[in-house]
Amino acid sequence: MKHIFMDINVVIDFLANRQPFSLDGARLFDLAVDGKIIIYISAVSYNNIYYILRQSLTNNATIKLLEELAEITEITDVTNVIIRQSLKTDFKDYEDAIQYYCALSIPKIDFIVTRNTKDFKKSTLPVLTPNEAVGSLQNVP
Repeated sequence: MKHIFMDINVVIDFLANRQPFSLDGARLFDLAVDGKIIIYISAVSYNNIYYILRQSLTNNATIKLLEELAEITEITDVTNVIIRQSLKTDFKDYEDAIQYYCALSIPKIDFIVTRNTKDFKKSTLPVLTPNEAVGSLQNVP
């Protein structure tokens, strides 16, 4: 079984049905629902996802989507260590640094999935686009 860390942009693409990006996200979430992969999302992503989705959905609808998301993913804690590491890194985007160090905190992670691979060019973990991730997971038992 593969363990992937998903950046917030892929999650929002899927949940908000942002075309043309949502299809690959949907495929990844289908693999998770089928028990073929485990998707990890940082806890800090939930408030950002709420903020974005709440602009077009009611509070109840947004909370329902977040509850469903929590059922099919693993939520990664954002710790004091992760915040401190993120503050001292040379990532250009602080939020990406937090995502990266959350992914690093989980030894099982096989790769990070993001649409913005250039933002993770300093990553020691493999970084794939959603399309690349779907392709690499085609034959996962």
